[in-house]
Amino acid sequence: MPADAAIDALLEGLNPPQRDAVVHGEGPLLILAGAGSGKTRVLTHRIAYLLRTGQAKPSEILAITFTNKAASEMRERVELLVGRATRAMWVMTFHAACARMLRADAHRLGYTRQFTIYDSADQRRLIKKCLDDLDVDVKRFTPRAMQSQISDAKNKLRSPEDYRQLVGSFFEQTVADVYDLYERELHRSNAMDFDDLLVRSVNLLEMFQEVRDRYSAAFRWIMVDEYQDTNHVQYRWLQLLTGDHRNLAVVGDDAQSIYGFRGADIKNILNFEDDYPDAHVVKLEQNYRSTQTILDAANAVISNNRGQMTKHLWTDVGEGDPVRVREMADEHAESRFVTAEVNRLVDEGVSRAEIAIFYRTNAQSRVLEDMLVRAGVGYQIIGGTKFYERAEIKDAVNYLTFLVNPQDGTAFTRIANSPRRGLGQTSMSRVLAHAASMGMTVWDAAIDDIPGLATAARKSLERFMSTMTRLKERVEGGAPVAQLLQELLEETGYKEALEAERTIEAQGRLENLEELVRVTQEYDANNPEGNIGEFLQQIALLADADTIRDDEGLVTLMTLHNAKGLEFPIVFIIGMEDGTFPHSRSIEEGNIDEERRLAYVGLTRAMRDLTLTYARRRGAFGGSMGGPTIRSRFLDEIPRDLTDQRQRLSAGFPAPGRVASWAGAAQASAEVAGDTDGSVFRIGEDVVHSKLGEGVVTGLEPGGIVVVRFAGDGSERKLMADYAPLKRR
Repeated sequence: MPADAAIDALLEGLNPPQRDAVVHGEGPLLILAGAGSGKTRVLTHRIAYLLRTGQAKPSEILAITFTNKAASEMRERVELLVGRATRAMWVMTFHAACARMLRADAHRLGYTRQFTIYDSADQRRLIKKCLDDLDVDVKRFTPRAMQSQISDAKNKLRSPEDYRQLVGSFFEQTVADVYDLYERELHRSNAMDFDDLLVRSVNLLEMFQEVRDRYSAAFRWIMVDEYQDTNHVQYRWLQLLTGDHRNLAVVGDDAQSIYGFRGADIKNILNFEDDYPDAHVVKLEQNYRSTQTILDAANAVISNNRGQMTKHLWTDVGEGDPVRVREMADEHAESRFVTAEVNRLVDEGVSRAEIAIFYRTNAQSRVLEDMLVRAGVGYQIIGGTKFYERAEIKDAVNYLTFLVNPQDGTAFTRIANSPRRGLGQTSMSRVLAHAASMGMTVWDAAIDDIPGLATAARKSLERFMSTMTRLKERVEGGAPVAQLLQELLEETGYKEALEAERTIEAQGRLENLEELVRVTQEYDANNPEGNIGEFLQQIALLADADTIRDDEGLVTLMTLHNAKGLEFPIVFIIGMEDGTFPHSRSIEEGNIDEERRLAYVGLTRAMRDLTLTYARRRGAFGGSMGGPTIRSRFLDEIPRDLTDQRQRLSAGFPAPGRVASWAGAAQASAEVAGDTDGSVFRIGEDVVHSKLGEGVVTGLEPGGIVVVRFAGDGSERKLMADYAPLKRR
């Protein structure tokens, strides 16, 4: 194919803004790529265009992504366009590019070229050594907490000396001391951690002009994907590489910047035009994924953010159906409704693989998982673990197990050193061996005089078993399961250890444990004569979902953060209440803008059907059952005429708008249908029909019509609430 014809073929099928971005020549380029607007297509075609037109040689291209998977996909797509020329390009992550630079030039910074790269576990081991060397209490100042602080400092290009200048508390003073020693130990070991790959590369480019000149000349064309997710050290690295030729093309969307908690700095994209006043800006606003109604809803929500780069997503896919908004009595009704809807869709021929359910925090999946398992609906959790398989939940369950089954050696070995108590594998093996040789339970062996056990391990074991003995007395005294679990998490130091980590991940684990406390509260409320053994049997049955058939595909569950970059024909977002989403932590910290961007990401994952649910009451973490809620402010930022609530308004139903009090929150509902004695049915409520049996309310329509899906035959019937023999279960 002649060169001109090849170029025409390359540009064919691109819309005008996409083509504008692809053919832009030298100088800075900002591609504002809205959700579903074909940004990867633009990046790959731009690379191919530069090569086809002779503006660039393959070796002059550096294309940066954030994940190895994204880099691999980009490399494959470019190779389809230009063939083997990709082998001479650097198409890789920030860390991979920096590691390659350092292998060539690390000797200038006092490392050999064979330096070791430490992963997170290696880092924590070295930090633990530093804490021990400094005689710091590792329970009060955990290696994870130190690691998180040091990583944050490095991502902001703060050396130990810089960090020390900002110290404002004893905790930060301790971090400064550990950071200083950690850096010296790393260098002495000829090692770098993952953050160092970026930091040392910046050091290299700043300190050695000839290195900077070499790479700046080599990479005349630099492209960066997901630019809104870059942090300060990545920003500085790019500045140094492009300072001479300024051929920096970045693709991103400020409206999808949702990783501030990981150090991403939205100012990098917002200030791009200040950094490069002559930048060419292209807005990709045509969406190829969602209906116009869904896009209008997302546009309306994100328009409430301050200091954003304006763009308006549109599509020629069509208007589509209204966004469905559903109010539920509580999280159980919410999960029953979603499960019933999934079954209805599957009955209509929809594959489960087309359905996704999003939530703000991992802990929210528990009630939903329980309901899906009971209904025999196959599901998968993306970017996370099923509730009862999470490490912290397994730990808590094994604590309870060992209290009621003193012979369970597996439970003992899981919990004896969790949190860390100085009981290693050797010590625990000695306990198990002693139990076997003496013919006693593991519990009795652990409180016996075990030969060969080191003095320190013996003392740790004594303290652990003393705590367990006190808890066992509470079991024998008939303590409710919820009360026992709360005491267990406190007295064993498990909760304290997570709190001491001071990381987002640890906070998530605490939320999961609080959700487990809620499970026990529900069990106690429903089983006044119950006990721990029965409770453990109940959750074991729930946790065993292996028998579920997946021949119809799997429904996808995930947090909103993990949903970024994905798309599904049918999306449910649950838990749309202030305090749940937006998260209470973000409300307290005044960080609503990032939560709103997260809502925008969630809404724009849906291709054709979008349902948003909220509950009037939701179980309070670790506290009283069924705390009242206020519906999410994000719901009220969606114009009502884009939702199916508009029909209900015209039929005389009350508007479920913002409420000013808890009482109002309990009263306001568009999702009700009256019956003869003035009571109401609500979506998600369990009901019984005198002839059709048990069912769940899945919809309510004007004129007092209630829609019920019946468990017996799976049918869905429309009934007149005033006349049907229908009662709450």
